[in-house]
Amino acid sequence: MNNEQPLTKDHMAANIDHVRSIIAESALGVGRAPEEITLVAVSKTMPVELVQMAYNLGVTDFGENRVQEALPKIAAFHAQELRWHMIGHLQSNKAGKVVSPFYRVQSVDSLHLAQSLSRHAGEQEKRLSVLLQVNVSGEASKEGMALAETSELARQIVVLPHLQVDGLMTIAPLVEDPEQVRPVFRALRLLREQLRTELAQCSWQHLSMGMTDDYRIAIEEGATIVRIGRAIFGERRKK
Repeated sequence: MNNEQPLTKDHMAANIDHVRSIIAESALGVGRAPEEITLVAVSKTMPVELVQMAYNLGVTDFGENRVQEALPKIAAFHAQELRWHMIGHLQSNKAGKVVSPFYRVQSVDSLHLAQSLSRHAGEQEKRLSVLLQVNVSGEASKEGMALAETSELARQIVVLPHLQVDGLMTIAPLVEDPEQVRPVFRALRLLREQLRTELAQCSWQHLSMGMTDDYRIAIEEGATIVRIGRAIFGERRKK
């Protein structure tokens, strides 16, 4: 099929070390502690064996985009400190499937989805951690709440009884120069500062922003979660 070499444990270990060194360098460069930043390894399309390999190399957080792809992996591999994050678009009719297996849903992009998640979490006697996904750039191809609507939607979501709103998430546009997306990350940080004032009952602790091509910039602008796939696992596998 192709000439791709399988990813060895040594190669993955070097990849993870490189990513962690950039996280540390970027954080320290702006006076932040590297420990403030959670590395989420984006394992979509990757076999569960590579998830196990990364976990054995110290990665505890993994991000998946599709419920139907994630659930078999979660069933096949569950370790005590392993945390699964839903980072892709989630339809409300699948909300019930993610409440139990996922530690956090980072992609809450509507009141309707939030209400569905809260209802299912209540049925399962759980309080689910969520992030509100904001379409800062306004791209039609991106999911997320409009920047101007987030404050009002957040006001309605934070009162839902079985959700714990822990922050915000965004996906930056694909650009050649990562510096071009700095304003996107900065806008999300400024929105968080606004929400901390308006809705102080939530911590608004997390800013999930930054992927393989731009996570240095995201960390400089305040990211607490970076979502890294290609720099750890290599190119995404074709389905």
